[in-house]
Amino acid sequence: MAAPARTHRKNSPETAWQGGWLAGAQHLPSPNHGPRPAAAQVDLIVIHSISLPPGEYGGGQVQALFSNRLDWDAHPYFASIRGLQVSSHFFITRSGTLWQFVDVDRRAWHAGLSHYRGRDQCNDDSVGIELEGLEGQPFAPGQYTALIALCQTLAQRLPIAWIAGHEHIAPGRKGDPGAGFDWRRLSNALAGSGIALPPLENHQK
Repeated sequence: MAAPARTHRKNSPETAWQGGWLAGAQHLPSPNHGPRPAAAQVDLIVIHSISLPPGEYGGGQVQALFSNRLDWDAHPYFASIRGLQVSSHFFITRSGTLWQFVDVDRRAWHAGLSHYRGRDQCNDDSVGIELEGLEGQPFAPGQYTALIALCQTLAQRLPIAWIAGHEHIAPGRKGDPGAGFDWRRLSNALAGSGIALPPLENHQK
């Protein structure tokens, strides 16, 4: 799968970066990251959904998970993920608040076993964005506003050519963000950017 031709502006004045950290986001550094391969071309954004416990919002449990501070005994569900060490570069709450856990120049642990645009191991060359939500359920308007702005900002710093869901890079293993995510809304907002999204006919929205 050949990448679509597009240009990007690294460290553009329109962006506000402190190294690989986005100014304006809430910063909570995660220990769960590593170096990217030396030749990595970071041209993919992966969209996920997460809530802890599933379907419950606003309790700070996602932030605790990504920073290895989750109290495994605080809820019965947490027994099923006890000891899990994962991270994402960004997390967008239901209110649209943006959190960052990993420097975008580092490899976050969000994709797992994956394949997209002819490459394996999408953690190596992607930026992970988690939306607070339940797989298959609708997302909040403020989340789309924050997500669109974040995608545009990332494309100013990195050669972003693709956006996909976890469901697209790990089909059969993962299903998020699911049918409740409005891919058409994101596509319309990024029209003319040269960034390729999954085919809209594959989605209800």
